[in-house]
Amino acid sequence: MTELLSPAGSWEAMVAAVQSGADAVYMGFGSFNARRSAQNFSEESFASAVRYCHLRGVKVYLTLNTLLTDRELPEAAELLRKASDMGVDAVLVQDWGTLTLCREVAPDLPIHASTQMSIHTLGGAKTAADLGMERVVLARELSRHDIAEICHGCGAEIETFLHGALCMCYSGQCEMSALIGGRSGNRGRCAQPCRLPYGVNSACKNEHPLSLKDANLSAYVQELSDMGVACLKLEGRMKRPEYVSVITSVYRHLLDEKRAPTKDETRQLAEAFSRNGFTDGYYRGEKGAHMFGTRPENARWPEEWFARVKAEYETEHFTLPVTMQCTVRAGENATLTATCRDKTVTVRGTMPETARNRALTEDELRMRLSKTGGTLFVPSQIHITLEHGLMLSAGAINALRRDALSALEAQLLAMPPRRTFMAAPLPDCQNESQLPRFTCSIMKPQQLSAELIACRPDTVYIPLELLDTMDLSPYVGQTTFCAVLPRIFRTADEALFREKLQKAQHISAVAVSNLGHLPIVKDLGLEIRGDFGLNIFNSRGLLFWKQQGLSTAAVSFELRYEQVRDMKKYLPCEAIVYGALPLMVTENCVIANHVGCRCDQANVLIDRTGAKFPLLPMYGHRNEIENSKTLFLADKPEYRRIGLQYARLRFTTESPEECVAILRRYKGEGDWMPPHYTRGLFYRGVE
Repeated sequence: MTELLSPAGSWEAMVAAVQSGADAVYMGFGSFNARRSAQNFSEESFASAVRYCHLRGVKVYLTLNTLLTDRELPEAAELLRKASDMGVDAVLVQDWGTLTLCREVAPDLPIHASTQMSIHTLGGAKTAADLGMERVVLARELSRHDIAEICHGCGAEIETFLHGALCMCYSGQCEMSALIGGRSGNRGRCAQPCRLPYGVNSACKNEHPLSLKDANLSAYVQELSDMGVACLKLEGRMKRPEYVSVITSVYRHLLDEKRAPTKDETRQLAEAFSRNGFTDGYYRGEKGAHMFGTRPENARWPEEWFARVKAEYETEHFTLPVTMQCTVRAGENATLTATCRDKTVTVRGTMPETARNRALTEDELRMRLSKTGGTLFVPSQIHITLEHGLMLSAGAINALRRDALSALEAQLLAMPPRRTFMAAPLPDCQNESQLPRFTCSIMKPQQLSAELIACRPDTVYIPLELLDTMDLSPYVGQTTFCAVLPRIFRTADEALFREKLQKAQHISAVAVSNLGHLPIVKDLGLEIRGDFGLNIFNSRGLLFWKQQGLSTAAVSFELRYEQVRDMKKYLPCEAIVYGALPLMVTENCVIANHVGCRCDQANVLIDRTGAKFPLLPMYGHRNEIENSKTLFLADKPEYRRIGLQYARLRFTTESPEECVAILRRYKGEGDWMPPHYTRGLFYRGVE
């Protein structure tokens, strides 16, 4: 049966989801979840929420789906142990270090691959399953064909987003909030700059080319269920409890009744929240400007309707039928056996006395045993064995009932014992102290020149899709070449990419940035390098990727230099030290949506301050949005002293001559400076 999963950003939202028909809720406690601005839960309230949900047959998934530093992982380990002991049904993770930590400290706690892992192909989903993840949450950008293909080919459960906000960037790959404002979406602090106005190749006016409408797949609930999707997810941990109740209730009816929404239900979804309507474009395999919209500034919540919604979810809708067997005999302690679901308990009370005046009757005993108010239990049958002439006080009967129901509730909430352990110390690692060697990545064939190679870069990274257009033979022996796989692709591309790599000449390495890349590059005899899209944030992440066969790894550019310095370098590490850093990789082509298809020309996104963000075409008619300012560290000594083996110069829009001048500057020659530059997050880091 397909599971309906609802958001729970607060206690009230959790109650709203459960009382409105959710099969499961996802929620966080502590600082390590992708919605840190939600109310979330304290440890005590989270434990109470787990009990509340489990007693009503609803599962609880802990969101631990952010990137964590080495210093934060011990706290995360303690949180995982507590969550496992509380009976959490699964934990969602993004960070590779958190993944290995969970398997070590709470090995019986199921793990779900968060959408923050950017899994969007069958190969990626199967790799996640092979790594022990029981469920994979797919990227929101997939079509019905993509989802069905993954469902049919992957052994893990598949979860997809059904309703709610759509990010412009693929989840887990967005750096816009981090680089512009220091608030990382990968650490649950996204400031949503995508909802602001921008211009495309013109001054910023009242246009919102990055603000997608919310998804609404209510018309396809049965289709998704039929194709084998295990869980349908509703977004909204930052939204009001009333919103959670409305969308949960509507989708509960659609799932149970196996039908499309009525006009009234469609209206309810829109009134609860929308951005000038909804979109199902990605699901139908479409893109375009019609998918975009904003929330009007004067939009108001429907308070009168929401008051009725609130009154409804504040009413308890769950009951637990219980069968009772009470025995009262002379010379024996009274006993009460209670059975609910498949659990049975028996408790003993006080011994009855001989009646002096009026003896206890069966009707009186049944009446007192039936008083289960304040609990979910409702007697369905009460069997009584009562000898005549005995007396048992009302207080004793009430205590017998309370003890039985309390013991029965404990049994219903009991879970099989789970193992928890302390994390073992990480293996020793000798960090290198030599100066890093320079590597270069290019975006245009002409950026590779004899003059650049004469500067002796250690490695040149070239997009896989450019290899057919380039002749590398003149440079063989002077540098090494590494093919860069597209960060975003589709299952149908896997065989094509593998064939291209097999045929590529003079390529000795391949850069991967997604779990889905691993089956593509397996057994090709190429050195496998980890690219920045892997979001490697801690020492455990480096160790994990070493175990997956990587030879080098680029660390996240959200890290401060001290954090990179202190990482245990289980792999030779690389960091980007120059370039316009990527802010987003998008499924929708911003260029085509607003000025037509002119990807062969220069295009920019312009914000309210006049800052210009280059828009670059990417594989599959996608876009990559680059930062308006160039990361420049040539005049700073710190990056040379933090244990890096490689320092990458990332060329995007630069001319061939600029590429040469930049590499020379980093090698200590010349005085080249970018006109607008930033130190990125190298010194300030992120929240």
